Amino acid sequence: PSRRSAMARRRRGRNSNNHQHQQTPQNRKGGDTRKALRDPAQFAKPNGYETDIPLEKLTIAQARKGTPARRPVRVYADGIFDLFHSGHARALMQAKNVFPNTHLIVGVCSDELTHKFKGYTVMTEDERYDALRHCRYVDEVVRDAPWTLTPEFLQKHKVRIQPWQDILLVEKILKHVICSFISGMFVATQRTEGISTSDLITRIVRDYDIYVRRNLQRGYTARELNVGFLKENKYRLQNQVDKMKETVRTVEEKSKHFVNKVEEKSQDLIHKWEEKSREFIGNFLELFGPDRAWVHILCFN
Repeated sequence: PSRRSAMARRRRGRNSNNHQHQQTPQNRKGGDTRKALRDPAQFAKPNGYETDIPLEKLTIAQARKGTPARRPVRVYADGIFDLFHSGHARALMQAKNVFPNTHLIVGVCSDELTHKFKGYTVMTEDERYDALRHCRYVDEVVRDAPWTLTPEFLQKHKVRIQPWQDILLVEKILKHVICSFISGMFVATQRTEGISTSDLITRIVRDYDIYVRRNLQRGYTARELNVGFLKENKYRLQNQVDKMKETVRTVEEKSKHFVNKVEEKSQDLIHKWEEKSREFIGNFLELFGPDRAWVHILCFN
């Protein structure tokens, strides 16, 4: 009995430990984690981040060791995020996973600032805000983010760490001119090669005629595509020529298929005719050959 009771106590201890392990924030299946994956990220409040929990200044080493569940490390990343693509998503994924417990805030610059300092965008600011809200790694979106960061802005949103792609790190630091303030607050992320907004726009410009012709076929008007009368008719003529080529190609393929079928059937008929011919000749010889013919004559006599 004493041995059984000791085993029972050990089992209860293991079950208790497993239950506690399952309730930790990193392993809990429901609650905030599920909500974060089902709902879009929230917009930052105009007054910034407000909390009753005191926030202490953290070093990167301390943040990497982990923080309590109610005190995630508030990480801030900013950008234009035009034509949101996998390169953007990978950078945000790295920022989200820099520390074990991270609250990722993403600042998106407005159209006015972007057009002034960088150039025209394909997507409007509202479209870019919404794209970021539906990225799974983003917890909070700051609309109309400043082009130049200030200590006041970082303090307003209680930002502790700021990740930047290492290729842009020096440029960003020089641009913000707050080197003494930001010392120790930055972590580098890796750039995804082969994909960028500029690359996507270059592909579209390079194959401009193809995309204009495609959209004309899909019902867009020349005015919507900013195409003149002559070009519109040129593209429509090219589309008609392509359709004729496709029709001819289809007819050729069908003709080849038909000819192949006829050849197959002809070969089959010839093969069957040869078999039937041999069978007929064999039967004829069997019935009317020299020996069998005399037999039949004698029988009839």
